[in-house]
Amino acid sequence: MDESLDLLPLEAAFTTLNLPKSATPRLSIVIPVHGKIEYTLACLRSIASYPPTDPFEVIVVDDDSPDNTATVLAEVAGLRLIHNEVNLGFVGSCNAGAAVARGEYLVFLNNDTQVTPGWTEALLRCFERHDNAGIAGSQLVYPDGRLQEAGAWVFADGTAWNIGRFASRKDPSLRYARTVDYVSGASLAVPRALFEALGGFDERYAPGYYEDTDLAFAARAAGRSVWYVPDSMVIHAEGISSAGIVETGMKRFQSINQTKFAEKWRVVLQAQPSPGTPLPVVDRLRRRGTVLVADTVTPDASRDSGSLRIIGMMKLLLDDDWHVVFAPDDGHADEQAIRELGALGVEVLIRPWVASLPSWLVSHGDELHAAILCRHTVASQYATFVRRHAPDARLIFDTVDLHFLREERAAAQSGSATLARQAEKTRRQELALIEAADTTFVVSEFECDMLARIAPQARVRLLSNIHEVFGRKQGFAGRRDLLFVGGYGHPPNADAMRWMATDILPALGEVDPDIRIYVAGEVPDSERRALAAAGLVMLGKVPDLAPLMNSVIASIAPLRFGAGVKGKINMAMSHGVPVIGTPIAVEGMRLTDGVDVLIAETPQRFAAAYSRLAANSTLWTDLSDRSLRHVADHFSARVALQGLREAVS
Repeated sequence: MDESLDLLPLEAAFTTLNLPKSATPRLSIVIPVHGKIEYTLACLRSIASYPPTDPFEVIVVDDDSPDNTATVLAEVAGLRLIHNEVNLGFVGSCNAGAAVARGEYLVFLNNDTQVTPGWTEALLRCFERHDNAGIAGSQLVYPDGRLQEAGAWVFADGTAWNIGRFASRKDPSLRYARTVDYVSGASLAVPRALFEALGGFDERYAPGYYEDTDLAFAARAAGRSVWYVPDSMVIHAEGISSAGIVETGMKRFQSINQTKFAEKWRVVLQAQPSPGTPLPVVDRLRRRGTVLVADTVTPDASRDSGSLRIIGMMKLLLDDDWHVVFAPDDGHADEQAIRELGALGVEVLIRPWVASLPSWLVSHGDELHAAILCRHTVASQYATFVRRHAPDARLIFDTVDLHFLREERAAAQSGSATLARQAEKTRRQELALIEAADTTFVVSEFECDMLARIAPQARVRLLSNIHEVFGRKQGFAGRRDLLFVGGYGHPPNADAMRWMATDILPALGEVDPDIRIYVAGEVPDSERRALAAAGLVMLGKVPDLAPLMNSVIASIAPLRFGAGVKGKINMAMSHGVPVIGTPIAVEGMRLTDGVDVLIAETPQRFAAAYSRLAANSTLWTDLSDRSLRHVADHFSARVALQGLREAVS
């Protein structure tokens, strides 16, 4: 596996270097330096190449360098250069830089580093996601591409171990955000107010070593957490800035300061693992427990409502302090998915790092607190493995929607005997899984009521779609047209697209010749061309639906078969966009025609509903207001959390 990195050369001659700067920075990047001007220049060039998107300033503290550092850096435009008259060491220089910083956040950075795109953005997102976050540290990588550090553990004697040292930086088991004992000061972010409240880096550790460990322990003592942030990658030539062997030079302070640290935190360290405790055990001691979530493929929030729901479910589990591992049945996740799920705190089990889910269960089943198996196709494969290798774990079958119900309706719609036989097979399989599970999740009250009749002994809980309430960003004025959200790979969506093209769009054209129906979702090329030729505006996959949600009059959901709660409806309502849908589309969602939705069963009624909405701003606003309240009352994270907690614990 290619581990190579695109590094800036150290031998490059100095040329004009301009750093952006702000008079009101959100973050202050503080870089202490003592000589090694070639490394400092490469570090600054990397910041100039990948500047933070937030307003920032760069403060270099020249710690009485013995070379031409001060002269060269004086030529760097935009740089705030501080000069120590005497050598203060790493601790003193960091504190000196922090004392003049103006940013809300301090980011301490070694001069023997090179940054990568998005490194500060990822650090600051950590503070936005976690209210009690006090310190956030980057994934540190050696120049040869191997992992240097994914946070660190501290033992009872004050010794420490860098997590993942010399492993592959691409290993997903080392790429999920987590709380750790400390993160390296080579790339460490902290709110400036907290840094000042803690007294900065403790001067007892001057000139350096253990000051970052001590700061982390002080933050934790103040009730703040310390986070490893894997999607903030920084390349670190470890040892360059403190060159020397352990017995001489700066390195000798590592042992000296360990003793100081152990004495200062003697009482706290009694709760840390004993030296020599195996690292997997240390890892497990820091966890409340592990919850496995398995689905057919890796979720993609821009692809389908099922993905949004599973991501929302995993966020709730993470917020409840569970360690969450996600296993896609196809064993694959692309780089973006690993990065995005890892940033949330989800460990992803994929090949080649994990051979298969059964093999992972053999090794880790005793750690498992609960297993959530999504869809009958996944649950039927792995339920027996969970029972065998994790007998103490809660087995939860997440139907996502009742597949047999959708298949029965598709068979009735098409009149296909083959589909009817498949629906009966799925029915038997799903009901057997429901009977065997400790808990079964369904997404609608309609499905709850159905299972109460046909499987009365089953332990069924409602866990519907989970949506953030985005709110209405644009009123009625200026809106027009309709939006359909959904991929062609889902049969009810494919049927709806064809119905819109052949019947609904012509009916709409009779009341508004200029009307457009936008379709946001993946559609194969041949079908896309045919649907576009019929007049639908085919947008393909749309990563951010907000601009569309802020411009259309309504979302259209002309589903003629299907089951479960429809994410396309929840998504539109979460933006305050009224919905025009069929009875099947709104089934089980506690929606009332004319109150919080408009229901239509024929192309002509879709056209009439659109005309009614487009001509009546009061009706549009009332539906919009009720849509937002409906999502908050029935499909928000707050509503889902209780059912999830009861099932898992």
